Order: sequence, then C-alpha cells, then structure tokens
Amino acid sequence: MGKKFYIETLGCAMNVRDSEHMIAELTRKEGYEATDRLEEADLILINTCSVREKPVNKLFSEIGVFNKRKKEGAKIGVCGCTASHLGEEIIKRAPFVDFVLGARNVSKITQVLHTPKAVEVDIDYDESQYAFGEFRSSPFKAYVNISIGCDKQCTFCIVPHTRGDEVSIPADLLVQEARKAAQSGAKEIFLLGQNVNNYGRRFSGEHPKMNFTDLLRRISEIEEVERIRFTSPHPLHMDDEFLEEFARNPKICKSMHMPLQSGSSRILKAMKRGYTKEWFLDRAAKLRAMVPDVSISTDIIVAFPGESDEDFEDTMDVIEQVRFEQIFSFKYSPRPLTPAKDYEGQVPDEVGSERLARLQARHNEMLDEMKSGRIGKVYEVYFEELRPGGKVAGRTDNNWLVQVEGSEELLGRIVPVKITETNRLSSQGVVVA
Repeated sequence: MGKKFYIETLGCAMNVRDSEHMIAELTRKEGYEATDRLEEADLILINTCSVREKPVNKLFSEIGVFNKRKKEGAKIGVCGCTASHLGEEIIKRAPFVDFVLGARNVSKITQVLHTPKAVEVDIDYDESQYAFGEFRSSPFKAYVNISIGCDKQCTFCIVPHTRGDEVSIPADLLVQEARKAAQSGAKEIFLLGQNVNNYGRRFSGEHPKMNFTDLLRRISEIEEVERIRFTSPHPLHMDDEFLEEFARNPKICKSMHMPLQSGSSRILKAMKRGYTKEWFLDRAAKLRAMVPDVSISTDIIVAFPGESDEDFEDTMDVIEQVRFEQIFSFKYSPRPLTPAKDYEGQVPDEVGSERLARLQARHNEMLDEMKSGRIGKVYEVYFEELRPGGKVAGRTDNNWLVQVEGSEELLGRIVPVKITETNRLSSQGVVVA
C-alpha cells in the first residue's frame, strides 16, 4: 500500500493551481497518491484563503475536526495565504499541526514534510522560475500562473502581505507550459495572476520586455490552443491596446472580470484602487461596444469604512449602467495588516447587510431580465464535466454554464448547443447536429 494524501483547497483559482503544484511534487518526489477519504490519508493538507475573515475563523475548528478523524500517525499541513499570514501562530494554537507552508513557498512542500514543526512563510521567496512537475485536476483546462504576488496596495486587501511583491514568470516558460498542456488535450488555457494585465512589470532576471497583450498574442499562436481565459485583470490597466486585442483575437473567450469594488470615486480613492467611477464606466462601455456579446463580471465590497448612502448609490448606478452578468458581492471584512481596518467611519453591520441585500436583489432582477434573451440561441460549448442524471456540463465562449443530456463522448469537445431553458446560474440545451 502506497502513501496517500488528502487535500482541501479553499479560495481562488490561484489556490487551485498551487494545490496542483503541491500534488505534482508529492507524487513525483514522494510517491504519494490522492484519496478523497480523509480517514485513510497519511498526509492531510488544507490550502487556505485569507481574503475574508470568515474562512480564517473556520480554519482552526476545521483542522480540529481533521485531527479527530485522521488515522494514527497521519500528518497535517496548513498551506496558503492564511499560513503566510499567521505562520507560527497556527502551531501555537493547534499543536497537532505538523507544518505550515506559505503561499509563496509551494515548491518547499517536500522539504517541510520531513522537517518537524516547519514554518516556511517567506513572502520574498522567488518561485517564478521553479520547474514544478506536471499535474492538472482537469485534462480539458489548464491553469497557468503568469505571475506571483501583488504590487497593489489596496487598503482593504491582505494579499500583498501573504503573496509578496509581484514577479512575472518568463514568457518562454509560460508558452512552453501552455503548449505542453494543449498538446496533452487541454483546449482551454486559463491564465492566472493577482493583476494579470500588469504582466511584465517585473521579472526576477533579465528578460525581453513584454506586456500582457503581447503574452496573449504569443499564447494564441499555439495551434492546439482553442480558448484563452484569464483572471483577474485590473481596471486601471485596461488600456485600448488590451481591449482591442481582447475584441479582435478569436481565441480569447469573450468574458471579462472587471473588479469594481465600489462605484464611488471617493471610496475608490480611499481604497487606493487607482481609477475613478468614470474610468471604469468608460472601459466597460468601450468593451460592450467592441464586443456586443461580452459577459462582464465583477467584485463589489459594500460598507467600506466611510461609505455614505450617496457612495452606495454610486455603486448601484454603475450596476444599472454596466448590467453585469455576474457579481461577487460582500460586506467589507476588516483584515489584519491592512490600513482600512483602522479607518474611521466603520459602517454598522446592519447597514452593510441592508445594502448588500438591496444590491443582490436588484442584480437578481437584472439576471431575470437577461436570461430570456438566451433561449433559442445557439452557442459553442466546451464540455468539461459529467453531471448526475446523464448530463454533461460545459461553458460558452462568454462563460455561461450549459448542461445537455449526453455522455463522456462530449468531454473535451466544443460543439454547438441550442438553449432550451435557462435560469440565473445555468442553462439547459440540446446539441445541434
């Protein structure tokens, strides 16, 4: 019987990719194999997120449950952003944790495995040219980290303190990784970075000058790549060259994540976002004009310190004008190490809850208005996943989830589908012969 590991991944797509890297290292160098049964694992990993307060609070109760359920002798490792942030405190509060591995130290997974009570959380550690082994959770889609860290200083965000300064991964390595994944069957390449369209700002060595638009062109030149997605671009860096390449290049999927955070220029300034309400609306309007069928998603924080009723109305105004296809919305959550946690004018919790409920209700109304427009239309769907009840699921070019009746023969194929039924989150359809 070989050694087995169990891994739980929380948070963003970058955490998913970090987990894939850890899995590759464990299987290649240590001979581990994965299990979905915690009780039979010799190694239990939890890859954490610290963007909001709630997941951090849940961490210690969750690893306590893991400790009770694990088999004798099994090790527990806490990884990711909360590991970077709390470091040794995790072991002090939960002495049964065997090691702590920060988000910027993923390549050290096999090292900490053999070092009792290891704490590796150096946010200046440079993994930008480390050659990870090959592992992907899906054979049909390949996540590719194009940069690590973040140079922005948004006053609400802990990420720069958990992932360090921004460093771009050399383009030749990225093209090589994307080509290898595509030749193995992954028609879709998903580029990841805290601010993907700030790519090329800093490399750890001497490399040719290249921006994100240049990188998109190079990835699209790979013959086997049929779709390119990316997240998250920063509105500040959405220049005309970038938007024009997005519109013109047929391999770039026509869905754009534009994190608004707030519709108030005054609050955006307090957040240190670097753009105004007017700039955001201009970029969104240009995008809709150039790509009429584009799907735009966003992130919104309500009740940021000092947010007045008028500021919140500015956010509602942006929602009305842009009509986002998807909104990830939250009440402001004070995070350690961030300036905003000490700002005056903290908004009462009940006011934040009321604003969030109003925003979400209005967006649901918009989704109900939008959904009927899809019925009867035909979209190209890339099928990636089997679902219960004889269904297969995939996504359109503009990122709508679509399910059809079918089997594994549809997996990994892009086929035309006519939409027959739709709700806010997904659509049903039939394959068009």
